[in-house]
Amino acid sequence: MAEGTIQQHPLAGWDKPDLDLSGADWRSSSEGRGDVQIAFVEGFIAMRNAGRPESPSLIFTPAEWGAFVHGAREGEFDLT
Repeated sequence: MAEGTIQQHPLAGWDKPDLDLSGADWRSSSEGRGDVQIAFVEGFIAMRNAGRPESPSLIFTPAEWGAFVHGAREGEFDLT
């Protein structure tokens, strides 16, 4: 798909701001080998694909992020 042709539409019930992530301090895993990066911006948590940083980021509230981290620690997303 050509750059600039992707249109994003807000989802019904979407209550998160359109954050400016251009100056975000992106962090990888402690070993720096992960494909996922996170940044804490204006009270929200942004997550992006480190291999394609220009792609859209996921935005989480602190409660959503806490539930995600808890689920990951409990093995909820283990696909093995």
